[in-house]
Amino acid sequence: MALLMASLLFLTGCMGREQAPASQFVLLDGSTISTAELKGKVVLLNFWATTCVSCVKEMPALASTYQKYQSQGFETVAVAMSYDQPSWVLNFAQSRRLPFKVALDNTGELAKNWGEVRLTPTTYLVDKQGKIVKRFVGEPDFTALHDLIEKLLAAA
Repeated sequence: MALLMASLLFLTGCMGREQAPASQFVLLDGSTISTAELKGKVVLLNFWATTCVSCVKEMPALASTYQKYQSQGFETVAVAMSYDQPSWVLNFAQSRRLPFKVALDNTGELAKNWGEVRLTPTTYLVDKQGKIVKRFVGEPDFTALHDLIEKLLAAA
C-alpha cells in the first residue's frame, strides 16, 4: 500500500503544471484583460486587500519586481478581494502610484476560480503557456521569486 501511495505521489508530481483558470479581469479604469491575452508572458497574479497589513507591506516589492522585469515580458495583476471597497482600492493604487494592473473582484468569482482564495496575500506565478508554476500564501521570498521569474522569462 505504501508503495502504491508513493507511486501515485510521484506520478502526480510528474503530470505537469496546472492550467490557470480562464479569467476576465476588470481593471480600475474599466478596461478588461483576460488570461488568454496574457499568454506569452510570465504573469504574477496577486490577490490582496487594502485592509491586509501583509499586502500593504509587500506592495513596494511587487512594484519593484514589476518594474525590473516588465520590459522582458512580465506582467503583474493585483486583484482586490470582493470585500474591499472599490474607492479604497482606487485611492490605494493612485496614492502609491502602483505601476501594474489593478483589478476588482466585485463578485468573488475570481478568488473562487483561482482555488477558493480566502487568505491575503495569495500570489500565483503563471508561465508563458498559461500554467500555474507556484502559489504563495503570505509574502513571498522575493529573492527566490526573482530567480524563478528569470528562469521562466528565459524559457521558450
